[in-house]
Amino acid sequence: MTGSNAYKIVISGPVGAGKSTAIGVLSDIPPVVTDAVPSDDVSLSKNSTTVAMDYGLIALGDGSKIHLYGTPGQRRFDFMWDIMLNGALGLILLINNNASDPLGDLERFLDAFSGALEGLPFCVGITHLDKSRKVILPDYHALLKRRGHVIPLFSVDARSSQDMNTLLMAMLGMIEPGILVHNIKAFGQTGSAQ
Repeated sequence: MTGSNAYKIVISGPVGAGKSTAIGVLSDIPPVVTDAVPSDDVSLSKNSTTVAMDYGLIALGDGSKIHLYGTPGQRRFDFMWDIMLNGALGLILLINNNASDPLGDLERFLDAFSGALEGLPFCVGITHLDKSRKVILPDYHALLKRRGHVIPLFSVDARSSQDMNTLLMAMLGMIEPGILVHNIKAFGQTGSAQ
């Protein structure tokens, strides 16, 4: 593996799952965000929401770079999802367990990305599991298995660099296992791969 590798990872999921927060925790640079004041029912739960994308960058010790792109979660911006997946090497789905129908949210995103997921490594992080136990990790495992996906699934706090680095390492290990050998020390608990 050379030090000039670039990895594009897309982070997607519904509104409120923690995509912007995760990119902020992982990125070595201040993240680029395209937040706006919501004009729909999202305004009941959030003061701002992503309307185009979030972007972050992680520089690895061997010179490789991980480009992180966060999608907007609202369905009206779903045209951005396909655009952002173009050239991506992996997808991380974040699902808010405290939402009214988190399993339905996972189903909708699996459906939305169904064509891409046939050849694209992906993993799932469940956020806000501490706020609601109406759905637990085995429920998500069962849904994924029923749909033919045996993939990494984690309970994560999008604010935790340790949780998000673990999720990212699982994704990178699916893409190129050698990256972990070359950069394992880079993924500390600082929120970035330095």
